[in-house]
Amino acid sequence: MSERRELPRVSVVDELAAALRMRILDGDLEAGEPLRELELSTEYSVSRHTLRAALRALAADGLVSVQPNRGARVAALDSSDLNALFELRMALELEAAHLALERNNGELPESVHRALAHLTATCRRSRPPWRMVADAHAGLHGAIVAASASPRLEAAYATLAGELALFLVQLRPTWSLERMIEHHEELISELTRNGPSILRRHLAEGLDAVATGARR
Repeated sequence: MSERRELPRVSVVDELAAALRMRILDGDLEAGEPLRELELSTEYSVSRHTLRAALRALAADGLVSVQPNRGARVAALDSSDLNALFELRMALELEAAHLALERNNGELPESVHRALAHLTATCRRSRPPWRMVADAHAGLHGAIVAASASPRLEAAYATLAGELALFLVQLRPTWSLERMIEHHEELISELTRNGPSILRRHLAEGLDAVATGARR
């Protein structure tokens, strides 16, 4: 007789963190916006202890900034953060794309094309929540990194997830869904034809869009 196994139950803290994460990634809670304990604990009918635990979980993911004696707020990427993220992301994705092509005979595997199709379908939905677009975008770039078949590259790239999610939130005001589709269809096509160097331009265009939006 097989051993009984208990499935883990989702805690109130996890549920609250997930709900706040959705609001952050949809832009309902904007970058830099204060997260007031009394207001949020009342809104979600939870204790302040529970709220603080959820905020700590989001801080660990890079989505919330918690400062002693100043409370919590939605994290925001300033110009130095964006440039540092761009440099590290560029290094990881360029090497991952190089290995992906090298290890797949100059082509990208089907998993990458499926991820592109998913991003395209998500963007073509009627008014999709931005978090769905952000998740699909992360899925495509994650598929390119996974295609490198390098566990260490994947692990290093995974540490950027929170900052990349914030980057997508800050990209939203200046980046249409149609542009998201075209930008990534071009990327996948050019990666196969011309190699990883296309990634430099692809990532730089997104960085420039966020920087331009921040200056407005």
